[in-house]
Amino acid sequence: MATMILNFAITITEVIGGLVSGSLSLLSDALHNFSDGLSIIISYIALRLGRRPGSRQHTFGLKRAEILAAMINATTLLAISIFLFREAWLHFIAPEEIRGSIMVMVAGIGLAANILGTVLLHRDAQHSMNIRASYLHLLSDVVSSIGVILGGLAIMFWKIYWIDPLLTVLISVYVLKASVDIVKQATHILMMGTPDSLELDKIQGLIEAVPGVINLHHVHIWMLNEHAIHFEAHVDLKDMQLSESRVIRHQIETLLADQFDIEHVTLQLECGECPTPELIV
Repeated sequence: MATMILNFAITITEVIGGLVSGSLSLLSDALHNFSDGLSIIISYIALRLGRRPGSRQHTFGLKRAEILAAMINATTLLAISIFLFREAWLHFIAPEEIRGSIMVMVAGIGLAANILGTVLLHRDAQHSMNIRASYLHLLSDVVSSIGVILGGLAIMFWKIYWIDPLLTVLISVYVLKASVDIVKQATHILMMGTPDSLELDKIQGLIEAVPGVINLHHVHIWMLNEHAIHFEAHVDLKDMQLSESRVIRHQIETLLADQFDIEHVTLQLECGECPTPELIV
């Protein structure tokens, strides 16, 4: 809540400062701060939804709400960056006189507030893509505030007005790269992609080395969110008693949990039943 209030306060301050000083980079910083406040609201709602238990309508619960929130926040930043590229180009073509002293003063206030916001979110950002998206919003504003301060000083002392749209472009490039990374990761999870940290051939080799296992096939691995990995597969066994197959199932589940942090495992044990025992189908 404190971080959200800080961001909306900075937004109002920087909009006023940007209009008075004529600085596009200050207005772009204000726009980023406004999106920061919105992203924190979205992240908070997603966290609450993600904690809801499963139901008949949503048997997995709403754990992917955080991934959707990260996607929304990142794509919002992408749109803002593209808009600012356009505005920066227009200011390159027709530069305007800018009051550097106001730029420096307002950006200094924004810098202090953004640093405080990043400190508040830093710990949780290491464990949640959703919070990390909001954290990147704030971190990008720390960088942009520093740039605006330096730009304001250059305008004050050397009248280098073109540095303002240049700063806008640099800020947008930085935000663009961070946003693309989050969009790619969120898309991979939403498309039920195999986690990048897992080597399927290694998993196959270890499971097929378990005594009594003939082969592993029809494997599906996906992430419900950025922490919960789900694994399902068919395991072809030698002829044995049901009690023996239970031991093998437990061995495989323990192996997957200990070596790959896969806690959600569904195995179909069979004896030569699949006509196409391919690893992936």
